[in-house]
Amino acid sequence: MKIFNWAYDIFKSFDFSDALASYLNLVINIVVLVVVAYILDYLFKKLFIIFLAIVAAKTKSSFDDFLVANKTAKYLAHLVPLLFIYKTVPVILKNFTYWEYIFEKGVKIYIIILSLWITRSIFNSLRDYLKQKPRFSDKPIDSYIQVIMLFLWLFGIISFVLILFDVSKTTLLTTFGSISAIIILIFRDTILGFVASISVSVNDMVRIGDWITMEKFGADGDVIEINLATVKVRNFDNTTTTIPTYSLISDSFKNWRGMLDSDGRRIKRHVLIKANSVRFIQSDELEKFKKIQHLTSYIEHRQADIDKYNTNNGIDKSIIVNGRNLTNLGLFRKYINQYILSHPGINKDMQLMVRHLQPTEKGIPLEIYCFSKDKTWLNYEHIMADIFDHIMASVAHFDLEIFESITNQKNK
Repeated sequence: MKIFNWAYDIFKSFDFSDALASYLNLVINIVVLVVVAYILDYLFKKLFIIFLAIVAAKTKSSFDDFLVANKTAKYLAHLVPLLFIYKTVPVILKNFTYWEYIFEKGVKIYIIILSLWITRSIFNSLRDYLKQKPRFSDKPIDSYIQVIMLFLWLFGIISFVLILFDVSKTTLLTTFGSISAIIILIFRDTILGFVASISVSVNDMVRIGDWITMEKFGADGDVIEINLATVKVRNFDNTTTTIPTYSLISDSFKNWRGMLDSDGRRIKRHVLIKANSVRFIQSDELEKFKKIQHLTSYIEHRQADIDKYNTNNGIDKSIIVNGRNLTNLGLFRKYINQYILSHPGINKDMQLMVRHLQPTEKGIPLEIYCFSKDKTWLNYEHIMADIFDHIMASVAHFDLEIFESITNQKNK
């Protein structure tokens, strides 16, 4: 370290006071220190970056590629000039105890900051590396990293305070305890987000890639990011909705993952049949309906049961309302049921039925409840439209009518 004492000897040979010579020596030494530190930083930064790039090119793992992308080598290179400064400052400031004390604190604080930068860079590299793995692609890696970094930054801030103000750990913890209410108020959203992130992860409520619907926030799309404070959803109209993470455990939302993992997507829709168009089927009409292939065997079997019942019970069939009878709505319901069973886009192994709902002032709801094999939105809509196109066109063949409001009819 004799290089930093040469200026003092030179200035001492001139007609300067010792104090002035010491200050001039200090200035010169600081300038030399900064220049040497900058040169070391530049050289080692280039060396580390080149070395890591060579290693990344020769290894099969992509983790080192992410280390390069996240500038880990650059932050590591800063350690060399920092170590040089840490060892040199006591020498050049040996006659300036106060400034040596200040510089020592500054170097220690910078060491903490640099350590946090290096740690963050490594964790970001780990995050990017895990995200490309199919096993972790749907996991909230960002939340885990942010939680870890939150604790590390909290530890760093505590270390700053301990170094800067020379307070003991006991005194600091006592102070934090006294102002805990204020701390909780300031960091409320962060604390809630932290709790929510753990709950979402442990209970597997949401994964990246899940389709969720949350009407409160206008979200209807795929989850693209989960972090400590927010969940980002790319809606189907290509807009992005940001949802507070805590809302996922405090409010209700719909996750469509179960449907996508199942064997079919539900079709649940109804048409309204006019009540006054429902009637009994006359015996002379049966031959016409038997020509409908989906109803041939049903009518033969069903009518045989009805005739047997009416005969055994001595039913007077001069009035059609007596006894048991087929209705046009009943035949239509059975026809639609058989039509859906024969549709190639419907999963026959899942629940399938055509049912009546509670009659309303607008008619009798006839609901179709089944599951399509194809769960892709576009194909699902095509299958459902195909079924209801057929239903609309078939209604007239059973002398039934679909409800339309009187206002719409007048406008036509």
